[in-house]
Amino acid sequence: MRTLIFTLITVLFCLQPLVLAQSEIDPDPVINAAPPDASDKEITKRIAEIFAQIETLSQVEATVSAGVVTLNGQTASSDAAERAEAIASRIDGVVTVENKIERDVSVSTRITPAVSQLESVVQDSIRTAPLIALAILALVVIAFTGWILSRWRWLWDRVTPNSFIAELVTTTTRSVFFLIALVVALSILDATALLGAFLGAAGVLGLAIGFAVRDTIENYIASIMLSLRQPFRPNEHVVIDGNEGHVIRLTSRATILMTVDGNHLRIPNASVFKAVILNYTRNPERRFEFELGIDADDDPLAAIETGLAAISGLAFVLDAPKPIAFIQNVGDSNIVIDFAAWIDQSTANFQKSRSIALSSAKNALESAGFALPEPIYRLRFDDNILPDAATFANAERKEEVPAAASVKKTHVSHEQRQEALDVTPDKHIVEKIEDERRENADDDLLSQSAPVE
Repeated sequence: MRTLIFTLITVLFCLQPLVLAQSEIDPDPVINAAPPDASDKEITKRIAEIFAQIETLSQVEATVSAGVVTLNGQTASSDAAERAEAIASRIDGVVTVENKIERDVSVSTRITPAVSQLESVVQDSIRTAPLIALAILALVVIAFTGWILSRWRWLWDRVTPNSFIAELVTTTTRSVFFLIALVVALSILDATALLGAFLGAAGVLGLAIGFAVRDTIENYIASIMLSLRQPFRPNEHVVIDGNEGHVIRLTSRATILMTVDGNHLRIPNASVFKAVILNYTRNPERRFEFELGIDADDDPLAAIETGLAAISGLAFVLDAPKPIAFIQNVGDSNIVIDFAAWIDQSTANFQKSRSIALSSAKNALESAGFALPEPIYRLRFDDNILPDAATFANAERKEEVPAAASVKKTHVSHEQRQEALDVTPDKHIVEKIEDERRENADDDLLSQSAPVE
């Protein structure tokens, strides 16, 4: 409703100059009778001469006495009577006008002007028919030329970076040629004023529609910019404003991702264009980190050396840059050490590599005698909630479970261990994306030839 009101106000504001131009008409000048000091007889003669030259006032008679004009007779319409009064009042020397003209309601009087007007319209149409035909021919030829040019997709696909821009160019070409054809046709018909009014109304309407659908327009422009300067490639692992997944395709409306769970995620291109994008695939080398705590009485430097030796011995860990470790925090009961190492994501899965490296460092520290302290809890006992003697007696009667019985050891075969140590990247998501891209190859704006930001 606000948009409609704004549109109406704007239209009225734009049409105000035209209304004022029509209303601000200079008053009719006074018609002087000759000589300047004309008598009633001369005024009567002057009015009769004027009325004789006007077909609709030929039946009107005027009498003048002491400057007062009395009009008698019949006219076909009330407008003609008012016109006769206006003409008589402009004669120099006229004091006032008494309008006694009657309206002629006879059938013949009504039919004759209508027939004459119809004949005039037909004659004008016949005279202007060649001009109208020429205007229509110019409109059709120019518009058809634009349509032919817009159908040359091979040309636009060659000069534009992608199919989306090519479609935009073809639509713009058709619109521009149609507008040129309309201007030429109206110019031939000498109706450019109508074109100006039409373009003005179209501009106001376009402005109102632009305010109403500004989000859609913003998304459309963002699609154009993303298709020209692509921030990612297909199948790249990205995080867009906290939304993580692999890129499937870029459409004219949204960016489609496949999450690590295999679900489709659609993000509007306007949000993608303004978002902070984290790309994990662009640089294949990636660093993982984890923390391990040792007892406060242990030597942290020796623990760092032991953990780094275990991590460096893993085949998937890169030698350059070398793994590093540093003391993260020293608490009351433990020392927290932060370990970090690099892998090549093209040959090693990030999560698997981090998990195996953490397990290897933990086992190496425990084998070297370093204690990994457990959390320390402080218990508080109040006198009013202590258990009674019967409770203690029941607890004593329970059989003790040997400590060794609480630990269940499981034999792990060599094949199972090798499978657990396998860090080969998971290709399932990549294969699903490739299959979907082959099925919807036409609806994709991502291109390997487009520049990458």
